[in-house]
Formats: sequence, structure tokens, C-alpha cells
Amino acid sequence: MAAQPNYALPNGYLLMDYRIVRKIGGGGFSLVYLAYDSADQPVAIKEYLPGSLVKRGENDLVEPITQENANAFRYGMKCFFEEGRSLARILHPNVVRVQNFFRANDTVYMVMRYERGKTLQDHIRAHRGEVREGFIRRVFAELLNGLREVHTQKLLHLDIKPSNIYIRMDGSPVLIDFGAARQTLTLDQPLLAPMYTPGFAAPEQYTDQTMLGPWTDIYSVGASLYACLAGFAPQAADARLVSDRLASARSTWTGEYSERLLEIIDGCLRLDYMARPQSVFTLQKALMEPPPPLSKKRKIMASLRKTFNREIF
Repeated sequence: MAAQPNYALPNGYLLMDYRIVRKIGGGGFSLVYLAYDSADQPVAIKEYLPGSLVKRGENDLVEPITQENANAFRYGMKCFFEEGRSLARILHPNVVRVQNFFRANDTVYMVMRYERGKTLQDHIRAHRGEVREGFIRRVFAELLNGLREVHTQKLLHLDIKPSNIYIRMDGSPVLIDFGAARQTLTLDQPLLAPMYTPGFAAPEQYTDQTMLGPWTDIYSVGASLYACLAGFAPQAADARLVSDRLASARSTWTGEYSERLLEIIDGCLRLDYMARPQSVFTLQKALMEPPPPLSKKRKIMASLRKTFNREIF
């Protein structure tokens, strides 16, 4: 069954010790609100609300659409709650801070620190085709500090993409909106269609989920790096498995970015998970290597290519 749109809690709604200001995001799995806590500090609250399973009923209570959906919904609540519990143990500046999680309205809520800034996706759109290598290396090297901590806690993100990488006002990145609960729920519950982000999900997320590991998140990091250069996502992995038409970063951006950065991107995007970097530390070390300066010839080539792209697009 396709996800049904569920209406959000109204502005001004009192949810436990939090006052809802407005809905700020969400999709078929959850809704996200800006709210204020009892100390009048802003927070982001994620409400577990899979539209294919439940609807909002009387008195704002969440109820299964059919009795058949009830077990799947309860299992999903458990996954969502456990993800919140696990994330609450992570205290790292580059990972979203989970402050609280609780049950209300017959569903569950996750309370996170509210971050001010913009997503990496916003930055890519504003600088399409001209995202600087220094910026890319710095942001991802810092972000991988957080991802290393996630993997140390035996967790996976499973939904890394530019819209889930937030750039704070001070320029530091933070990893938000984990997809592990969504992945687990759709894996074990046939009533739900799998929730992937085309272009950023690794091949094994489509084909063999027993093979999920750090290398799965590393594929998504590589796809996000690719998007910084291209301005759009690479070809989706399931399509690549049928007919791989993805042009390598080295063949596309030689002369505009260092060969090492292009090699890193291509390595992360290998379809064979064993051919990718196997740990975040390995990837981070490569990104932190200072890039060699572009030769005068390559600078001229890069300038001509950018001019051509601006005239075309």
C-alpha cells in the first residue's frame, strides 16, 4: 500500500514538555517538527508515522489503518525507539544529538538538538559545478569523524546523502536523519516497500542486506562526494547492476579536481563492496592528504570547462 499523507500536529500543540512551532520536514516514514522545550530552547522532534501503516485518528492518536498493519507498526516503533536509544549514547559534534525519546499519542518521538545552518544539498545547488575541493575535503574529513563514532557503536547510518549532511553556521558538518530503523523495518516487514534514496543507496541495500557494513555507508559517502562535483546524484546502484553507465570521476573531472580526490570517489563507488575502502579511517586518511596544486595547463582546462558549462546550462 502506498504511503498516505498524514496531517501534522498543529502549531502550538503541547507534546509532553514541548511546544510544537511548525512542521519542518518528513516523508513516508516520519514527520519532523521545530519545537521549544520547557527552558524555551529550540529542538527538532521526529514523530514515527509510517503513512502506509497508520493514520492519525481522534484526539491526535495514531492508529493502524488495518488490523493487519498493527504488528508491523508495533515492530517499527520498537526499531525507531531502539535507534533513538542507541543514538542517545553518541556524544559527538558531527553527529546529531538525541536528547530524549518517549511514547505519546500511541506512537514514539525522538527529540534532537535543533541545528542552525543549511544542508550540503543547499550548498551544492548554490554552487553547482563550482564546489571547491578544499571545502569538500574539510567537510567530509570532519563528517567522517562522526561516522567513525557511529560505526564504533556498531551502528550504521544507511541514508547518507547531501540533504542529510547539515552545515552549521560555523561551517562544521553534522550527520542527521539516520535510516537504520527504516531499513530494518522494511527488511522484516513485507507490508512496507523498501525505502532507498536512488543514487546514494549502495548495491547491497537492494540485493543482499546480510552484506551491510561500514562499506555500505562508504558507498553513500562516495555518492555524496560525486554529487558535490556533478550537482546531482550518480546513477542508481540497482540500475548500475543491470547496465553500469556511470562515468568515472577521473574521466569526467580530470583537470578540475586533484587526481587523488577523483580516485577516492571512484573507489567508494565500486559495485563490489569488497573493492571499496573497508573502514572510515582509511577513507578519512586519504581525504586529509593535502591535494597537489593543479598545473597551469590544468587550471586553464578547468576554467574553459566551467565557462562552457555555464554557457550550456
